[in-house]
Amino acid sequence: MSSSRTVSLVTLGCARNEVDSEELAARLAAGGWTLRDEGEDADVVLVNTCGFIQAAKQESINEVIAAAESGVKVAAVGCLAERYGAELASALGEEDVDAQVLGFDDYADIASRLDDVLAGKQRPAHVARDRRTLLPVSPASRQASRPVDLNDLPPGIAPASGPQVIRRRLGGGVTAPLKIASGCDRRCSFCAIPSFRGAFVSRRPPELLAEAQWLAASGVRELLLVSENSTSYGKDLGDLRLLETVLPELAKTEGIDWVRVSYLQPAEVRPGLIDVLTSTPGVVPYFDLSFQHASGPVLRRMRRFGDRARFTGLIEQVRAAAPAAGVRSNFIVGFPGETADDLRELELFLSEARLDAIGIFGYSDEDGTEAATFAAETKLAEDEIARRVNEFADIAEEVMAQRAADRVGETVEVLVEEVLGDGRFEGRAAHQAPDVDGSTTLLADRPLAPGDLVTARVVESAGADLVARA
Repeated sequence: MSSSRTVSLVTLGCARNEVDSEELAARLAAGGWTLRDEGEDADVVLVNTCGFIQAAKQESINEVIAAAESGVKVAAVGCLAERYGAELASALGEEDVDAQVLGFDDYADIASRLDDVLAGKQRPAHVARDRRTLLPVSPASRQASRPVDLNDLPPGIAPASGPQVIRRRLGGGVTAPLKIASGCDRRCSFCAIPSFRGAFVSRRPPELLAEAQWLAASGVRELLLVSENSTSYGKDLGDLRLLETVLPELAKTEGIDWVRVSYLQPAEVRPGLIDVLTSTPGVVPYFDLSFQHASGPVLRRMRRFGDRARFTGLIEQVRAAAPAAGVRSNFIVGFPGETADDLRELELFLSEARLDAIGIFGYSDEDGTEAATFAAETKLAEDEIARRVNEFADIAEEVMAQRAADRVGETVEVLVEEVLGDGRFEGRAAHQAPDVDGSTTLLADRPLAPGDLVTARVVESAGADLVARA
């Protein structure tokens, strides 16, 4: 193939997809492809899709259609492509869109796959399967990946954690996700993720430490540990408390100031984990807890653990250990059978819990899930679900604003991400995860640069955002 092959990557969805895209980018570059920034002219556009909720699915489809309409070759990968495969390819064909659909099993040889796309060679569309029944079970099965020649890698690419994992940073910046596992063994009745991401597979600590060192050497100052369920890390390696062991080691990585953990399952949060997250230097006291609701009956139908009292007790444990700890969560309203009493429980919990960041989502049936088969009379009308979303979004905004206001006067550490000018800098305090939890505007009388970690006092709040003076 010609050495002039160019590809542009479009990444949608979560931080886990960002890591997948960076590994795809490295393999493409190692295979002779030249990467273009998103929006630049390229021979092929590779869209890494999201298949989480209906809005994300539609955004992914729109991106594929828009890329194809620009006259370039298009390939779709990621969760939507894996989940629907040939069905997605057929739907795109009905839209008169020429786009090939690839699955996770194509990742190891992605450069050759895009060679076929560029040459117009039609491959059968990926056929979706329940990945819980397969080995390898997920993109984390890197041992099956095609080896690359480590002596002949293009500039900017390096082995992230061994000879079969290479990664090329795409976005830059001082924060980067580090995937600690893939897949999920839980069976929440509303969630289809295990069926297309596969069973839970932990990456081994030496891989994580090597990749952390590589990221630090590329200018990263904060590691965001991501997976479908971080509290399960290590269980498939025979150590349910492995996360407590590996966190202090990651925090010792030279050049890394912060290690942040995302996607914690409340049912699996152990006292020892709370202790490590609240007392380990370099590990931020941050709890991204997947509550989903606060009503016991709703949670049982979701096949999840807990209720308002247990969740409030968990947050009390966290704040007893670290009063300024950040706590965030997402909630689903409009779940089948949800009553006024259930909503009251959720409202009371949000008032009591004083979370720093809250996401409110409306329930929708997901193909292949248990909840999709619930009796029709338990399902709520779309306009009623939308009404509940709006109501609780307003409650969430009020709670977040009050929690931020409570932080005025606190001393915080701020990681600088952007220079705004005139003594103003954009960054985040330890309780604010990237992209989802608000930001902190830092006022300082001295020059600062992205990556600086600055002690400051909070002087003002606006919604979930803060203003702090160095």
